[in-house]
Amino acid sequence: MKLTIIGGAGLRTPILIKAILARQDRLDIHELALMDIDEEKLQLIGALTSPLEKSLDTKFCVIRTIDPVTALKDADFVITTFRVGGIESRAIDERVPLNHGMLGQETTGAGGFAMGIRSIPVILDYVKLMKSVCPNAWLVNFANPAGMLTEAVIRQTGWSRVVGICDGPSSMHLVIASLLGAKPEEIYLDYYGLNHLGWIKRIFFQERDYLPEFLELIKSSKSIPGLPFDPQLVFNLGMIPNEYLYYYYCATQSVSNILNAGESRGEQIERINNKLLLGLKENYEVHDLIGMQTAYITYLAERGDSYMVAETGKSHDFSSLTPSTIESISHEGYAGVALDLIEGLIGTKPIVQILNVPNGGAITGMHELDVVEIPSLVIKDQIHPIAIGDVSAHSLGLMKQVKSFEELTIEAAVKNSYQKAHLALTIHPLVQDFKIAGLILDDYISRHQGFFPELS
Repeated sequence: MKLTIIGGAGLRTPILIKAILARQDRLDIHELALMDIDEEKLQLIGALTSPLEKSLDTKFCVIRTIDPVTALKDADFVITTFRVGGIESRAIDERVPLNHGMLGQETTGAGGFAMGIRSIPVILDYVKLMKSVCPNAWLVNFANPAGMLTEAVIRQTGWSRVVGICDGPSSMHLVIASLLGAKPEEIYLDYYGLNHLGWIKRIFFQERDYLPEFLELIKSSKSIPGLPFDPQLVFNLGMIPNEYLYYYYCATQSVSNILNAGESRGEQIERINNKLLLGLKENYEVHDLIGMQTAYITYLAERGDSYMVAETGKSHDFSSLTPSTIESISHEGYAGVALDLIEGLIGTKPIVQILNVPNGGAITGMHELDVVEIPSLVIKDQIHPIAIGDVSAHSLGLMKQVKSFEELTIEAAVKNSYQKAHLALTIHPLVQDFKIAGLILDDYISRHQGFFPELS
């Protein structure tokens, strides 16, 4: 099997390589191709992972390239994890709306619009190339906004062998299993929504629904492991929301917290990423591999410990979880989700995963082609969404509004339409203002020069 990573110079690549090595026999992988447009960073990350790749235990070859044809030719699986414009673009995505009093979060807020409209043309170009050099490959999209990009591929290219992944639902799964003292595979989450916009409506373990007990536990607690919500809110909902719904249920508070922090998450990540890259480069130049590895471990800890702290005003509380669960949440992340999916698709064993797939009638009230985030059965070369049925009126309404925003953003990116881009931002639930939407859009166009589509 040949596995290709588009965005192979990403700072999570070392974690992915380590995870692949642990499963190489089950995956039957013979080649890992890492492609990125940043050649210097590609080689720097390669130096960090070289001991793993050169180990006698490694049974596959690793190639690094800036040529997408070389990377994609004859690939069986392609994972996309690129960021158009780099981390600097995320800082812009989030700061511009904040300057107008609006949330700019990179996927959920107006920042998701900017990231999406930059990324859609890029992923469509990769799919066009895949049609000629690896027409039977599965495209596993982790690039954000994951649901929007997956839907763009389906609606604009007709490429059906595509699935979006996110490590958020899998982290919720691990937390719940740990609190129940169960193995993750013993738990079934009746989960539904869109990417970064989902809810757990039932928790099945040992043939019964444990959600009512969780809601009572949450109501009586002062915090929820891994989630930033007021326990009373969760109890009132009667469901457990994905952490990203914090930006909808606590929109005013989240903007206030970020402004008080003086630094958006994008600016924070830009700062710690640059510190890491400087440390890697300095140690690389003096051939200090231990120094490179130490810098990387320190970076992972700093990034993990600061997650959603500025936005919520508090850190995640994992004190009630087992050390092994915390380790899985912190370090395996999307690597585990992606490789579990690939194992299922090559037929190692059937698996149920929460994935971004076309609705296909699973959620009542959503269109057949709407990409939703729901449990799906993965078997050899097939993905089957599991029926959800009716969902709460408030969540369905929010999903449909966000889906309309996504569809307009896709159209704006494909047709280079300023009008559709302006309308997309106007109807976004976290903007909902025609004049401010125009100001945000014009600022994005001005600041994202070279990366933003030329809108007419």
